[in-house]
Amino acid sequence: MSDSAGRDRDAAETESAFAHPAVAPDGSASYGSHPDQVIDFFAPRDGRTGVPLVVLLHGGAWRAPYDRQHVSPFADFLARRGFAVASVEYRRGGEIPRQGAAGPVAGRWPETFDDVAAAMDALPALVARELPGADSRRTVVTGHSAGGQLALWAAARHVLPKGSPWRLPAAPALRGVVALAPIGDFASAVELDVCSGALHQLLGADDFEARSAHVDPALLLPTGIATAVVQGVEDTTVPQAVTEAFVDAAAKAGEMVGLTLLDGVGHFPLIDPAADACAVVAEEIAQLAW
Repeated sequence: MSDSAGRDRDAAETESAFAHPAVAPDGSASYGSHPDQVIDFFAPRDGRTGVPLVVLLHGGAWRAPYDRQHVSPFADFLARRGFAVASVEYRRGGEIPRQGAAGPVAGRWPETFDDVAAAMDALPALVARELPGADSRRTVVTGHSAGGQLALWAAARHVLPKGSPWRLPAAPALRGVVALAPIGDFASAVELDVCSGALHQLLGADDFEARSAHVDPALLLPTGIATAVVQGVEDTTVPQAVTEAFVDAAAKAGEMVGLTLLDGVGHFPLIDPAADACAVVAEEIAQLAW
């Protein structure tokens, strides 16, 4: 595919994914005092009970302009597939852009990870109240792009370095993780300048190596949690090489990660209810959940 054709495809895919109107949740609940510490809940549309719970972590390069609203159509899509869905918001970017930063700054250290950890810890009680039809024993975490990194990280908290404030004493009670075009290997993402320097903004250039040890999914292996990755072959936002680096790191750690490569697919069809790729994602979640 030529560069111009690739740009045209990316533009069309992005337009399609963002063309859906936001879908209002069935309920919302706070897990902290900050306005971004909130979770939206979507009940299964067929009214069934005892259904799996999907915890959804949105992407957007950990930058403030991208919030959970852009994945609400995807959350609704999963609810229509019979899942209960908890869509997590978290703090992103800085309150004030840093000097020299081009555009919104990516992430807040340590608040972004404080929030994901707090949300995951609060979910059992919140789900019992807000989604009584959900079976929390069958929980799958999914996330797209930067949210894919957060999903992989949420499943790896029990293998964080000792002394980490986010470390769990035992593996979280998850059926698995389905990471969608995740930023799963920081070294390759930095090499390819994924999301225009987002990782160095998230972790800070001076502290990058030390902080990576606590949040780089490729360094937090093996987890013992069933993990699947879905990746568009034509993705130029988070290229296939980043996902393959994570899968290779898992293999070297003695862990098998399922990898589904979708030909002719870029970055956003994975969360676009109008795209065939979205149905593939739902099936990957179902395979782990059921």
